[in-house]
Amino acid sequence: MSLPIEPQRPQLMQNDPFSQPAYTDSFYDAVGGHDTFVKLIDVFYDGVATDPLLRPMYPEEDLEPAKRRFLMFLEQYWGGPTTYGEERGHPRLRMRHMPFKVTPEAKDRWLFHMRTAVDALELPALYEGTLWEYMERAALSMINSPSGA
Repeated sequence: MSLPIEPQRPQLMQNDPFSQPAYTDSFYDAVGGHDTFVKLIDVFYDGVATDPLLRPMYPEEDLEPAKRRFLMFLEQYWGGPTTYGEERGHPRLRMRHMPFKVTPEAKDRWLFHMRTAVDALELPALYEGTLWEYMERAALSMINSPSGA
């Protein structure tokens, strides 16, 4: 008796809007898994680290704990490891962001740095659009103050 042969997963062609793998378990796998999300987080926090409006919202001197939390959250959200839920429970994003004054300007700055990070991934258009649409919705939902005044 012969064992069934598992089909090979096709490689993604960078920047090809019609390129997508035929066999994937999740968005997380389709975009490259852990390494892709690490790059997203690293590029994003490089911008946050020097942003005069956003940096004060991260009370820890070292951004590594914030990077780890965001990485775990995004990986779980997109179908990767469930470490976030195992360590921190339900995300409760609005509740966790309530101590910080998230204004429309802060949202725009956050999206500016996230746009740089998403672009750095050079994902096929379908995946880039899916990821970016989520980031825009998430950022908009975090606003909890009308202005910086």
